[in-house]
Amino acid sequence: MLRNALEPWHLLLMLAVVVLLFGSRKLPDMARGLGKSMRILKAETRALQGDGQERPAPEA
Repeated sequence: MLRNALEPWHLLLMLAVVVLLFGSRKLPDMARGLGKSMRILKAETRALQGDGQERPAPEA
């Protein structure tokens, strides 16, 4: 059903809208903030997965 939902022209249109809304000066700051947020999310996810794996099995 949604096999070709996101085509290259969709991406160009979204990029044009973002540039028009925020301006070209704000884009690098937004990208930096997004990258920082993704790194934090990735680190927290790894920490949560690591917590679950390190716990010893409860003895019956």
